[in-house]
Amino acid sequence: MRLQPSVVLRFYSLCGILIQVAATKSKVKGSQGQFPLTQNVTVIEGETATLTCRVDQNDNTSLQWSNPAQQTLYFDDKKALRDNRIELLRASWHELTIRVTDVSLSDEGQYTCSLFTMPVKTSKAFLTVLGVPETPQISGFTSPVMEGERMELTCKTSGSKPAADIRWFKNDKEVKDVKYLKEEDANRKTFTVSSTMHFRADRSDDGAVVSCRVDHESLNSTPQIAMQVLEIHYIPSVKIIPSTSWPVEGQSITLICESKGKPLPDPVLWTKDGGELPDPERMVVNGRELNINFLNKTDNGTYRCEAENTIGQNSAEYVLIIHDPNALAGQTGPDHALIGGIVAVVVFVTLCSIILLGRYLARHKGTYLTNEAKGAEDAPDADTAIINAEGSQVNAEEKKEYFI
Repeated sequence: MRLQPSVVLRFYSLCGILIQVAATKSKVKGSQGQFPLTQNVTVIEGETATLTCRVDQNDNTSLQWSNPAQQTLYFDDKKALRDNRIELLRASWHELTIRVTDVSLSDEGQYTCSLFTMPVKTSKAFLTVLGVPETPQISGFTSPVMEGERMELTCKTSGSKPAADIRWFKNDKEVKDVKYLKEEDANRKTFTVSSTMHFRADRSDDGAVVSCRVDHESLNSTPQIAMQVLEIHYIPSVKIIPSTSWPVEGQSITLICESKGKPLPDPVLWTKDGGELPDPERMVVNGRELNINFLNKTDNGTYRCEAENTIGQNSAEYVLIIHDPNALAGQTGPDHALIGGIVAVVVFVTLCSIILLGRYLARHKGTYLTNEAKGAEDAPDADTAIINAEGSQVNAEEKKEYFI
């Protein structure tokens, strides 16, 4: 059977169309698989940023990196921008990786990786540059500070991006009641932050360590800290401590004047009853101590210790009462009066108990018959009474008599 030429021509035309459609579908499918992949990058100012663009399927199509100003950095392995900070790390049909050293705040922005297919496909990577805060400084402190004065300390740091956080501590205990202020720097990229702490100076704050702590993500969990040691001046506080609570005649006693103040009050002044110590030979002052030897009744009185520094003066008093050694011995021996009182009470209670018990037993002893019959008391004489009593003994009503 012989085919017509027109039929053969139509057959070849149909095959060509099928082959062309298949080729087009294959090209579209391959083109869909070619898509650049990138990731956002965060870097600290002054450090190095690495930008990577990858393509899973690539049929020898070129890759290109461009900066936020749309300037080409690298086209495949060819450097396009003259910037010594930008280097090529890797270039292939599947990857284009570049490195930017000594990154500055101006490098921040959106970088573009382009795959030159038809049409061109792109992927964005945002480079975030963190501004490192400067070392904080504490201002407003003048040393020394007088007790009761109002203090205002300010901690400030500049150059942070984003704005840094400031926290206050006093002896490792955080202070919450503070004021926080954030201001944009002249470059309109970084911030200056400050925090102010107010408090009234107290003697308990003397020697305390006040610290200002700056936290920021660029510091890698190692905060920057500024510290200030407080020096508070205050008037002395005075207290007298005796060496014994029971001074005895003939013995000795030491009175210790405990004074605390800043500046330290030294020496202290001892007086008795508003005047000088009457017997310097027995009453010896040694620093803050007053030693009194061979105590006697003339030493009784009010002793005063005065302490003074450049801030002010304060004092304390102690009333000394000398006790008789015999009284002391009596107090240490048995209390005979107390023992005698206890014995008397015991004897009295015992006698009362015996009397009450006897009365109780007597009332419950019972009854007995007497020789007196009913009516015997009416007899004119004793003989008649006996005869009446003997005669009426039978069936006579018994007369009961109780012993009381």
